[in-house]
Amino acid sequence: MTLPHLTRARALAAVVAATAALGLSACGVGGDTEQASADACPFQADESVDTTVRIGYQKIPNGDVVVKDQKILENCLPNATIEWSNFASGGDVVQAFGGKSLDIGLAGSSPSTKALSAPLDLPVSVIWIHDVIGSAESLVVRDGEATDIKGLKGKTIATPFGSTAHFSLLQAIADAGEDPSDYTIVNTEPEQIAPAWSRGDIDAAWIWDPTLSTLVKDGGKVVLTSEDTAKAGKPTFDLAIADRTFVKDNPKVLAVWAKAQDYAVKQIKDDPAKAAQSAAVEIGVSAADAEKQFAGFTFLDAKQQAGADWLGGKLGQDLFSTAQFLLTQDGIAKVAPESTYADGVDPGPAKAAAGE
Repeated sequence: MTLPHLTRARALAAVVAATAALGLSACGVGGDTEQASADACPFQADESVDTTVRIGYQKIPNGDVVVKDQKILENCLPNATIEWSNFASGGDVVQAFGGKSLDIGLAGSSPSTKALSAPLDLPVSVIWIHDVIGSAESLVVRDGEATDIKGLKGKTIATPFGSTAHFSLLQAIADAGEDPSDYTIVNTEPEQIAPAWSRGDIDAAWIWDPTLSTLVKDGGKVVLTSEDTAKAGKPTFDLAIADRTFVKDNPKVLAVWAKAQDYAVKQIKDDPAKAAQSAAVEIGVSAADAEKQFAGFTFLDAKQQAGADWLGGKLGQDLFSTAQFLLTQDGIAKVAPESTYADGVDPGPAKAAAGE
């Protein structure tokens, strides 16, 4: 099974969808709709910024949705215009960058690697690690259908192509010594997977919450997770990528944005119940479920991210390894020099948020 190249038609559709999905105001915890105020900023607000910031997010229980729901950016940049657009997958986020309709966006490590590789070669940089993916992305099969990846040969498996889940699925097949062509892997957006499961159109799916939990409740059983593939040497991440020109021209925005993300990460660690209230509002689950879903990820604060194990060094190596794997699956045209991926990681915002 090969990964399809991005098409101009899909890119245009993604841009149109993004425009339709713009949320020009955000909620506070539990749906509060108070006006933005510098007094509500949890750190020093910057009232000198009056630019527009276009952000692409996904409904993933991490710090990004906490920032959105609690209006941290709106409060800390009170004179800026913050535009939030929801996307179904990182592939769509990357397409939006190709259409120049985003400044900052969340994309998994696989689509982020594609953005830095041919044929896209987009002028973006990775500026933040929203999370290290663990059991939050998993392979779910119908109970009794199979107990491992080999048992799914000849079966239909759904996953969003170009996503970190797709990457983990292909890696798991390769690690098992199997050929992807022996599986029917279908490109399915997250919101389409649960209906396809209910109709009996698919036998398994490698996907994330809230769809993951829906399938488990509907007779599914988890047999592999992205934590397993990470232990096998192929970790996956949810990353923030940003337009390089925007980063260069708006250092004040990036400084506040990173501080907001750092604040949200620390809230998830120190007060998960409060953070879960925000995540619940944004992803459409109960606060209790949102808090449980946090356990499927590893969250890193700014100081950790700036270190050599992450943005400060190793992440570039991980992206290079991801590119090498994507090449074997026809996901990219060629692997760029290793320096391209190292240079495509910018630890500057994290260092600033950490006070370095």
